[in-house]
Amino acid sequence: AIVVAGDRKRVYLSPSYEQEAIAFQTEPEDVPDTDLPEKALGFRVQAYGMVKWKHLFTLRQLVALTTFSDLVLEAREQVKQDALATGMSADGQTLDGGGTEAQAYADAVAVYHGLATSRWSDLSNSLCSWNSTNQNVRALFARQAIPMNWDFVELSPFSKMGSWFSTVMSSVKLSTNLSTEHLGFATQAESGIQELSTSKVVSTDPPYYDNIGYADLSDFFYVWLRRQLKPVYPSLFATLTVPKTEELVATPYRHGSKEAAEKFFLDGMERTMYRLAQQSHPSFPVTIYYAFKQSETKGENTASTGWETFLDAVIKAGFALTGTWPVRTERKDRSVGLNTNALASSIVLVCRPRQANAPIDTRREFLNKLKSELPEAIKHLQHGNIAPVDLAQAAIGPGMAVFTRYSKVLDAEGNSMTVREALSLINEVLAEVLSEQEGDFDADSRWALAWFEQYGFSEAEYGVAETLSKAKNTSVSGMVEAGILASKAGKVRLLKPEELPADWDPAKDPRLTIWEMAHHLIRVLEEGGETSAADLVAKLGSKADIARELAYRLYTQCERKKRANEALAYNALVQSWPEIIRLSKGEIKLPDGQTQLFEEG
Repeated sequence: AIVVAGDRKRVYLSPSYEQEAIAFQTEPEDVPDTDLPEKALGFRVQAYGMVKWKHLFTLRQLVALTTFSDLVLEAREQVKQDALATGMSADGQTLDGGGTEAQAYADAVAVYHGLATSRWSDLSNSLCSWNSTNQNVRALFARQAIPMNWDFVELSPFSKMGSWFSTVMSSVKLSTNLSTEHLGFATQAESGIQELSTSKVVSTDPPYYDNIGYADLSDFFYVWLRRQLKPVYPSLFATLTVPKTEELVATPYRHGSKEAAEKFFLDGMERTMYRLAQQSHPSFPVTIYYAFKQSETKGENTASTGWETFLDAVIKAGFALTGTWPVRTERKDRSVGLNTNALASSIVLVCRPRQANAPIDTRREFLNKLKSELPEAIKHLQHGNIAPVDLAQAAIGPGMAVFTRYSKVLDAEGNSMTVREALSLINEVLAEVLSEQEGDFDADSRWALAWFEQYGFSEAEYGVAETLSKAKNTSVSGMVEAGILASKAGKVRLLKPEELPADWDPAKDPRLTIWEMAHHLIRVLEEGGETSAADLVAKLGSKADIARELAYRLYTQCERKKRANEALAYNALVQSWPEIIRLSKGEIKLPDGQTQLFEEG
């Protein structure tokens, strides 16, 4: 179909034979002919015949991109002549060489043009999809991957939507907001041998084990940047593709096996962390961003090779973890976060060099200290409204802070405890803490929690429900009366949030339960948004906080049982909590971002 602008709407037309023929008559010249990696993290297109970078673009897209790329260098020469005409010096010093006159000025403008064209390639390739909601193009890199897409969109470079000119104007808008008083610079160096961090305050976001293949993905943009900017930065664009051999990512296809890739990552990360521990400013901690979801479960234990390998490198380098700062770094509306339980935060590990005289402890004592210190840390994280999806990751920090307090933790046989064993114990204690929070719940809610873990919202036998009710000091008939349970024909099931009555008033409920409160909050949040949820929170008063605690517990159950849809609802409730509480107190946002309460009349 051809999409054209109509009267305040898009119009979809079938193409004519001539229009189809034109699309295949174009002959681009001198296109990027380098190969895609045979195997790479996040690549799915090679199996469909796309084995070179040029295969990711239609013929017309290649013509447009090569044409604009060539015009960048032509414009560079024109800018230089214009700069000379205004009186700038013709000293010939390039931007790469530290120049500030006509040639350097032209180089700088070329860089902005080159970046704009490179960025436009994200909107002008044969893997872009159509956003039917907004009726416009969706860029390829919604996440760090190149997935296969069968129904793609081809933009005209001169359209009002997503045109080459729009990316150029974005660059212009950006440049007008850059500081003219401070000079910034970027330097590339191998992390294990660099000198840049000497006496510096270091905050770094390292590679996540085998999560993203940055170097391979970078070639998508590099092949266009090199075509345009090699004359401006000849040393930076000396290679045909991005250098990859030394990239600190555990990629089995690059190192021959999973074991070799893991060793490469661990050795490289250890050298890097050791360098930071030795060179960073002694008065400040090194802060390390990490957002890697634990995903490996064996029995009741959960751990992660990514976390284990990374933390092992940090500890071997001589660092001790002294704190954890969960930082909300991810947008709710990012592609990977839509209708998923993707991490909402990055976990910032606060690291300082471990004391040379750090003591040795036993496994028993380590576990005792975990059980003593971790519950308070978990409570602090929950009061700070850490999202349930992030809680397990955030708990690693205070747990590992106990572990790294010692030079070694020894088991009964005198062997040093591994990081994986420490992570498993931390997760065990976290599960115990969440279970103990059930003491705040009423009998009906404790029954519902136990039932939900086994059956979710599915039906099961009445006899099983009645037996469980005796153990929890409640009754099936009482919970039907409370409005959380349906019982019919010898079957029992929990009511879903959407099945709960819309006219429910907690003040008039004779058998008010925490379970009921939490699921009514989910119902009104889904139906009416945060404002409706805030109205209900105002009616619930202090009981609302206990309902949020239940949401944490239920999310953990759903995550363990692979119930993604239910988990999404509980996670959303907690993530929306700060705004819900703000609205429930009648606060308004002022232009400067501050808040105040409505005055009472």
